Amino acid sequence: MGIYRMYSGDDGETHIEEQTLESHPDLASLQAVEGLRVWRMEPDHFADFHPAPDRRWMIILEGEVEIGLGDGSKHRFGPGDLRLIEDTTGHGHTTRAIGSYLAVLMPAL
Repeated sequence: MGIYRMYSGDDGETHIEEQTLESHPDLASLQAVEGLRVWRMEPDHFADFHPAPDRRWMIILEGEVEIGLGDGSKHRFGPGDLRLIEDTTGHGHTTRAIGSYLAVLMPAL
């Protein structure tokens, strides 16, 4: 299990950084969300480069997802991983289902 932040850098590219409760104090307090949706991505689903449609939290419940960045790196996330997705501008990221996965999406206010 890990905590990660995806964000748009000054270079217009998406970056991923690992977080802790100490490095991201918002995580220790109650956060407002617009709603909650359980989402299943089917096996081998692929979405080419795209920014996130809104700032959101995502918790992977089962399966794995691979996120690709503009620098060619790939990052895999699995059950228990929490991501704060804030790359709502710029080049964005790719998303690939490794098998199928189930996640909870929570758009943040």
